[in-house]
Amino acid sequence: MTAFHEVRFPVDISWRATCALTRRTEIVVLGSGHEQRNARWRDARRRYEVGYGCRSMEDLHAVIAFFEARMGSLYGFRFRDWSDWKSCQPLADPAPDDQPIGTGDGSRTAWRLVKTYGSGAAATVREIAKPVDGTVRVAVDGAEMTGGWRVDVASGEIVFDVPPAAGAVITAGYEFDVPVRFETDELRIDMQGFRAGVAPDISLVEIRV
Repeated sequence: MTAFHEVRFPVDISWRATCALTRRTEIVVLGSGHEQRNARWRDARRRYEVGYGCRSMEDLHAVIAFFEARMGSLYGFRFRDWSDWKSCQPLADPAPDDQPIGTGDGSRTAWRLVKTYGSGAAATVREIAKPVDGTVRVAVDGAEMTGGWRVDVASGEIVFDVPPAAGAVITAGYEFDVPVRFETDELRIDMQGFRAGVAPDISLVEIRV
């Protein structure tokens, strides 16, 4: 099982982070000049540069303390990706009908939270493993459920006390974090450069949990 700490990287520092989304595509160029392209990864993987968020010695000390508590890259942790952290549009509040997560069959009681990007055949579905406690809202056939269900904020699983009826559409809205780790076991800081305004090189990489 992946070693993970249910703590969040300092949000004031993550606000200034940069994000890169990476996919892995295998491209074979045929003799005719045409290409065959195959996706090696089902999901994109995110990488963050958080050194830009360190604007003071207090910020730097907070990152050092966080790095030590995670023992470098050993333990994963939560990260607020300010470019994508809700089930809805950036300036909206999560609503219980934001994202379809499943359809009842009369016996199943558990579904994972997901977020869908795009529509139709080109849609991409991303599993949400780290919802934020207290932000999840759930609806069945458009009616918000104020009870009768619970969420595991460590896995993103919604569990109903009673199975939703067959054909019932289950939706959810939420805030979420990204599970990440420090990319390496080395945290290199040049104090002379930092005092001159050079951002330290501090990288985080998304992990699967």
